[in-house]
Amino acid sequence: MTIYFYGAGEALYGCLSNFSDHGFDLDGGLVADLGALLPAQKFKATRHADLVRRARTPLRAAELGRDSSKPLRRDWERVRDDVMRRAVATKFRTHADIRDILLSTGDEEIVEDTTTDHYWGRGRTGNGKNMLGRILVRTRSQLRVTPTAPTAGERAQRR
Repeated sequence: MTIYFYGAGEALYGCLSNFSDHGFDLDGGLVADLGALLPAQKFKATRHADLVRRARTPLRAAELGRDSSKPLRRDWERVRDDVMRRAVATKFRTHADIRDILLSTGDEEIVEDTTTDHYWGRGRTGNGKNMLGRILVRTRSQLRVTPTAPTAGERAQRR
C-alpha cells in the first residue's frame, strides 16, 4: 500500500510534510520547518534568503522562494537534494514522535500527493519524481540502523 501525504494538518502523516511544525537545529541555526528552510537555501547568503527565512508562515516562505525575478544560487540544481536529505534526516532524528510515525510506515512507498510539484511530489500527471517521498524512504532506512544522531554535547564528550 502506498502512503500518500500532503498537508501538515493531516491526522496521521501530516508530519511528513515540509510544512509540519517540527523545528530543529541545523548547522547551528534554528529551523522552524522545512517549508522555510528549502526556499531560503535557493538564495543562500543573499538578502532575499533572509527575507524568505523571516517569512511569517511556511506558505509565505514558499511563495517567496518561487519568485522568478530573484536569481537562484548557481549550484542549486546540484545541491538541492542534499539540502533536503540533511534537513529531513535532522528533523526526524530530532523528534521521536514523528520518527516513530515514519518508521511505522514499514516498507511502503511514500508519495507527496501534490499536483503542483513535479520534482518534489507526484505532480499533475502522477508521474512526478517524488523526490521528497524518496528522501523520506531513504531516511526511514537510515533511522532503522541509527535512530538518533548524537547531540553536540554527546559528540564533545566522546572527544
